[in-house]
Parts: sequence; structure tokens; C-alpha cells
Amino acid sequence: MKARVLFGVVGFVLVLLALYVFPSIVLELAVAALCVLATYEVLGPTKLVHNRLELLLCLLVALGLAIGHFDILPLDSQDVVQGLIFVLLIGSFAIELKFHNRMNVSQVAWGFFGALIVPYLMLSLLRIYQMDFKPIGQTDFRAGQFIVLLPLLAAWGADTCALFAGMFFGKHKLAPVVSPKKTVEGAVGGVIGGAVLVLLVVLLMNVTLGLKMPLWAAVVLGAVGAMLGEIGDLSFSVIKRQTGIKDYGHIFPGHGGVLDRFDSVLFVAPFAEIMFRIIW
Repeated sequence: MKARVLFGVVGFVLVLLALYVFPSIVLELAVAALCVLATYEVLGPTKLVHNRLELLLCLLVALGLAIGHFDILPLDSQDVVQGLIFVLLIGSFAIELKFHNRMNVSQVAWGFFGALIVPYLMLSLLRIYQMDFKPIGQTDFRAGQFIVLLPLLAAWGADTCALFAGMFFGKHKLAPVVSPKKTVEGAVGGVIGGAVLVLLVVLLMNVTLGLKMPLWAAVVLGAVGAMLGEIGDLSFSVIKRQTGIKDYGHIFPGHGGVLDRFDSVLFVAPFAEIMFRIIW
């Protein structure tokens, strides 16, 4: 627990430095590393893709997808996605043809999931950060630098609220086979807590930054984000259960791998991105 709390504090400080002190390329490189690690974790330790050549191709595609989102490169991210889909399609089936007697075609399907879908969902954070609209009366920063915190708060803040609500009030198991410790009462507490936390932070941003985000949107993001985060957590727990692994990795002391920490964020961040594009 001590290592978990200590790393959480250090990680939070590093996130703030990346968002508000270091140049944007630092954050972009960090997100790119998370994308590649997440791709490896969902395909490698699980053995969902055990052909090494296919796994390498998936990692390179995930890296290319992340690099295609960098601000310093004059690339359209949608063009990058389309190109990488073609590369992965041709490359995967070429590998499948070569190793057809040892490589099941399901590895190709999982490769698309791990190399394209997982990193694209993670990159929602980067796309939110890069939103270039400016709050009322502000000229020295982009609102994306601040609103990118909201999906993280909706996912991780709600998870913390769910933990305490479950400890104090939990009686009915939510998904006893997939995640024995989760309770219905904890999930409800997470939804309520997520809505309250995001609402309070949005109120603060509206007052201090002139963000002008509708309060109803804050409540929806917090509540729906909490539910989506729970679904994300359970979904990736199912993969762990069915493939016989306890954690996706050990890169984060006390937390596990990238997917052990970001599984809920993968479902919340795209929803937040959609909401922000509708609002602004």
C-alpha cells in the first residue's frame, strides 16, 4: 500500500509537470510509450498473439499511430489511421500465410484490437489535450491543457469513491466471478462520487479559467464516466481471467501494468472527447 500511495503522488506530480511545465513533445512521447506498452500487455503476456513477428508488427503500428498524433508533425491523424489499417491488414495476413500451420487466424483479429483500438482509445487523452479553443478572455493557454484532467478524474476519482463506498456499504456483489471485491453499492457510490467530483472541478475551472462548460455536462461526464470506467475495468479483468494472468505488468509499483491502471480511462476518455467536441 505504501508503494502504491507513494507512486500515485509521484505520478500525479509528473502529470502536472508534463501538462504545464515541459514542452508538449514530452507529454506526446509519454502517451506514445503508454500506447506501445498497452498494446504489448494486451497481446503479449496474455498470449493472445504469440507469434513474435505479428506481435512486433502490432507494436510498430501502435507506435506509428501515436506518432501520427504528434503536434510537431504535419500529419492528419485520420490519414495515419487509414494507412496503418492497410499496413496491419497486409502485414498480418502475410504473416498468417507464412505461419498458417502454427498461427491461428484469431491472432490477426486480436492484433487489430491491440494495435489499433487500444492505442486509439488511449490517444483520446492526447486529442483532448490538443484541443486548441481558448476560454473566454484567455490567450496564453489552450483549454485542452486543463479539461484533459476531467476524464482522468471521472475514471480514477470515481474508482476511489467506489472503493470507499464498497468498504462501508457493500453487501451485494457486482461481478463475483470477474472481480469478487466489487459491489453494487460501491458502483453506485462511484457514480455519485464521480458526478460530484467532476462538477466541483468544472465549477472551479469556470470561475478561474472562464471555461464556460455547462454544469449539466460536468454531471453527465462524471456519472456516465464512472459507469464506463467500471465497464472498462471489468472488461479487461475478463481478459485477464480468461487468459490466466493476475496483472498485465509490473511497470507501476503497487498498481501493475499500464492496462491495470488505465483500463477504465480507455473507456472514459473517448466519451469525454465526444462530449467536448459537441460542447465546443
